[in-house]
Amino acid sequence: MAEPKKRVGPAGNPARPAPEEPHPQMPPLGDILTREELDGMSTLQLLDLIASKIPGRSNALLDLIYLRERVIAMEELNDQARDAIEKLDAIVEKLRSPAFRIGTFLAPVEPDKAHVCAGGTDYVCKIDPMIPLSSLQVGQRVLLNEAFVVVFGLGFEKNGPVVRVDEMLSDGRLRIGQEAGLTPLVIQRSALLVKEKLKPGIEVRLDVNQRVALEVLGMGKRTERSLENVTELPWSSIGGQDEAVQAIRDAIEMPYLYRDLFKRFDHHVPKGFLLYGPPGCGKTMLGKATAFNLRAQIKDITGVDRPEFFLHVKGPEILNMWVGESERQVRDLFIQCRERAADGALSFLFIDEAESILGTRRAGRHSSILSTLVPMFCSEMDGIEPLTNVVVILASNRADLIDPAILRPGRIDRKIKVSRPDEKGARAIYELYLGGKLPLAEPKETLAEAMAREHFAKAADNRFLEIAYRSGKKDFLYRGDMASGAIIAAIVERAKALAIRRTIDSGKETTLTRDDLLVALHREYAENDLFPATDITEDWLKLTDFDPDNVIKLGPVRVEKTAGQSGVV
Repeated sequence: MAEPKKRVGPAGNPARPAPEEPHPQMPPLGDILTREELDGMSTLQLLDLIASKIPGRSNALLDLIYLRERVIAMEELNDQARDAIEKLDAIVEKLRSPAFRIGTFLAPVEPDKAHVCAGGTDYVCKIDPMIPLSSLQVGQRVLLNEAFVVVFGLGFEKNGPVVRVDEMLSDGRLRIGQEAGLTPLVIQRSALLVKEKLKPGIEVRLDVNQRVALEVLGMGKRTERSLENVTELPWSSIGGQDEAVQAIRDAIEMPYLYRDLFKRFDHHVPKGFLLYGPPGCGKTMLGKATAFNLRAQIKDITGVDRPEFFLHVKGPEILNMWVGESERQVRDLFIQCRERAADGALSFLFIDEAESILGTRRAGRHSSILSTLVPMFCSEMDGIEPLTNVVVILASNRADLIDPAILRPGRIDRKIKVSRPDEKGARAIYELYLGGKLPLAEPKETLAEAMAREHFAKAADNRFLEIAYRSGKKDFLYRGDMASGAIIAAIVERAKALAIRRTIDSGKETTLTRDDLLVALHREYAENDLFPATDITEDWLKLTDFDPDNVIKLGPVRVEKTAGQSGVV
């Protein structure tokens, strides 16, 4: 390929390129802008300003364009790094910032201050100006920053201890004590309970700082023991206990019916009564009948119908493994009765199996719940708050086990014995249980008389217990000596079962016969032919209405069985 021909000058030398025309010289940047203006410009702006000073056909302009691209990439990288560092700084700042505290708002102090309880300690805190003081309510939770400034309202607490109100103070505050391990406290109401009508004994929920009552939870389980409707039990429906019934009417009904007469003689109304005697003789029934008949008597004489409040308590129900809980329940029983009596009701506190909670206190190094229950009961009986229009009835088949401090006059003033029925009383009880619409083969009076006679017969097959005296003499207790209303009721029920079985087997309607009752009598005592070991004979003698002073042995009568004789009479 032929090389290009070089341009040759007049002397034969190669020709030189024509010189560029000189560019007018630009002043330096410092002469154009001030130092402050230059410092305020970005790197790209400076590059653009420098590029404007370079001629358009200069090779340096291309170099500046490349440099500008590199600077743009570095600027973007720096912006990304700056954003990452700022996010990291924000995260680190959050992790290092102190925790906010939660307190309970108690009261405003000044337009910009509040009385707050946090962690059991009271503070007077500033309030964020963005939070209006009117938006904060007593008992509400508030958020406190590290400077203990109220910065946010959190609403009311949803959790907290549940306590029972002991007393209502005149200014609306509440006194609580010995609940859930708490010492006696006086607390204020929250804004939610300012207009609530509260009364002692009601359960409320506190805030976590235990300074404010937030919510009413009701009366708890204490109303479960009360009988809303006392069974209709007129005195005529109780047989075989004429003396006990008359004693109860004289001791309980007369003070209510003839109050003016008692006031004239300055005769104090008895506070409490004890019904004692063998089991199954109607002590609980007498207690219920007292409430029903007193209401009926007051209504007939005065025309005023006063509802009865019958609080039926079984002694072992009060016992509780937690310290102070049993004592609290005893106090609560009396509070309920006083409340209902203040409302105009006839209040009855009936404690069955009283020896289980009011037993004799014994000295010793071991602790006993009786050492605290008995003093609590005594203090409620004759404490500062009188038992006005409240009748306390104790029932026990082992009155000898009740602490003497309970039974002394001034607390339990009347001791009424509920004895086993005699033959006349047994006949009355048989008539009661054979009454109604029962299909009887004979008149109920005839059947009742025959059964009472058979029940109390001094026959050999009626012997139930054998007694050995210190003198060597032996005697027997017969089935009639061990009779009770519960046994007679069980005999009649057993006879009904026999009549029902006979009707089913025969397919024909039958009636309750004398034979059914006699068979039921023998089978009832045959099944109850049980007796304890001889080392507790003395305890059993106290349940038989028998004088145990001269008895050395008491045991069941063992009838020798002949060949082919079954074990059931």
